[in-house]
Amino acid sequence: MVKEEHKKWYSPNLSAEIDMLIFGHGGIPILLFPTSMGRYFENKDFKLIDSVEGFINEGKIKIYCPDGIDKLSWYNKSIHPADRVKNHIWYDRYLLEEVAPLARHETGHSKIITAGCSFGGYHAANFAFRHPWLVSHMFSMSGAFDISGQLDGFYNDDVYFNNPVDNLMNNSNPELHYMKIVLGTTDRDMCRPDNERLSGILAQKGINHWLDIRQNADHDWPIWREMFPNYIAQL
Repeated sequence: MVKEEHKKWYSPNLSAEIDMLIFGHGGIPILLFPTSMGRYFENKDFKLIDSVEGFINEGKIKIYCPDGIDKLSWYNKSIHPADRVKNHIWYDRYLLEEVAPLARHETGHSKIITAGCSFGGYHAANFAFRHPWLVSHMFSMSGAFDISGQLDGFYNDDVYFNNPVDNLMNNSNPELHYMKIVLGTTDRDMCRPDNERLSGILAQKGINHWLDIRQNADHDWPIWREMFPNYIAQL
């Protein structure tokens, strides 16, 4: 049985109460994001947490599952695209100023791991590339890395700095070269082109990474439950 804790607090960055589930008693902290418009309990419900139960109980990893706000940001068609991006920037600050410090304090580790499936892979990559000094590993499973399609043709500097396929090419932070990066995808994955594109950008910059293309699998939870423990085993 995995130790599970539910935290709920008022976030000054989001100006709202927000939930998070935490799994484990110690180890390297992993910030594990939900998929598109998913909630903080999604990775538990779809048994992604179960897939790494042994590593959690051994004290190798401690997983933090924050709530998502995609419905208020990237997927919020009721507000202007500029405001969608601004809402995401508040989310990034919530992660940076509230969640990451908590994870570091509780585990005693100075760096965290980011991970996620599908649009959660976007969040894992975007946070890691924006704050590479804070992230030791980034594990994306069927990630999507180009958010321009969510913005109805709108583009500004805020979009640029939150769109990995745009800003990574000009990101010269040396910490990127120390990060362990895994891009997991499949032969039938609708996000495979995104992963191959990001892999090409990383290769062009000389940043080591693993483009892991699994065969005979779809963009779905069964393959992600195979990938995640494989990647954790590399730690």
